[in-house]
Amino acid sequence: MSETKWSIKKLIGLYDEILSHPHKHEIKRELRDEDDLFLLLCVSELLGIPNPVSYYTLEIYPVIVERFHEWHLRMGMEKSPLEGIRCC
Repeated sequence: MSETKWSIKKLIGLYDEILSHPHKHEIKRELRDEDDLFLLLCVSELLGIPNPVSYYTLEIYPVIVERFHEWHLRMGMEKSPLEGIRCC
């Protein structure tokens, strides 16, 4: 009985892999773009854009600093372009 469940799980995983494999890069790029947009929304006040939810984004600031550091390195900037976030 348990072997049947395992094989069904394996088949579902294989099916999912077959469907997503050709679009893996597109899916990764879309997820990265969404993360970049979320990051922009979270640090928008540093750019002069009013953020109505800044009170709530303050709680996730420690996580944002790490993501922001990865982002500006990926964009080719050695140092942080914003003075409000000192990640380097």
